[in-house]
Amino acid sequence: MIKSLAVIARLLDYPSAELVEARSALIDVIREETRFPAALRGSLTNFVQQLCTAELMDSQEDYVALFDRGRTLSLLLFEHVHGESRARGQAMVDLLQQYRDAGLELSAKELPDYIPLFLEYLSTREEDEAAQGLGDVHPILALLSARLQERESAYHLLFDALLAMINIQPDMVVLREKAAAEPRDDTAAAMDKVWEEEMVNFVEDKGASCRPTQSTSQTHTLHFREN
Repeated sequence: MIKSLAVIARLLDYPSAELVEARSALIDVIREETRFPAALRGSLTNFVQQLCTAELMDSQEDYVALFDRGRTLSLLLFEHVHGESRARGQAMVDLLQQYRDAGLELSAKELPDYIPLFLEYLSTREEDEAAQGLGDVHPILALLSARLQERESAYHLLFDALLAMINIQPDMVVLREKAAAEPRDDTAAAMDKVWEEEMVNFVEDKGASCRPTQSTSQTHTLHFREN
């Protein structure tokens, strides 16, 4: 599980030349992961092959269009739990302290609830603890899978893999129906509306509700340094 978590973390991060160079190693780990059903192992292998043989710039543009526009596919865990409420700030402080208690410090300008970062952290823990960590967030993982399936994105396979690691099989029919009924929030009009609402909130509370912005397209695959 530990190696597989690290692989999924890398695949969920912004595509890079280093990812392409690691293609064979990534595939080897996937093929050895017995928690994945055979069909899922094959689909994941094909996903890695296609991702790593495509033009890197095209992969990066597709990634940004998918994960950096709108909130329904945000790779920030607490975006789905707390939204823009102030409770999210405390939750991030608590998670950051959890990383520090494990002897880890962020080595890049990341928000601690960035899913690839969280998976990288879990990959440093014992299997029982890692499984518990995945279990704690499995509703978010399942919903993200459903939303990605509705958009016909193969990235859903990565979330399916995380659920398979802890043997959770959500009712994807129900989740996909929910995802299909959601309005798209990645259109220009929807994004403009969100920006306008955030500006109103900023003016009303003199910036107290603002949070640091996170563009996953600016992330790095090496997130942690040990104390």
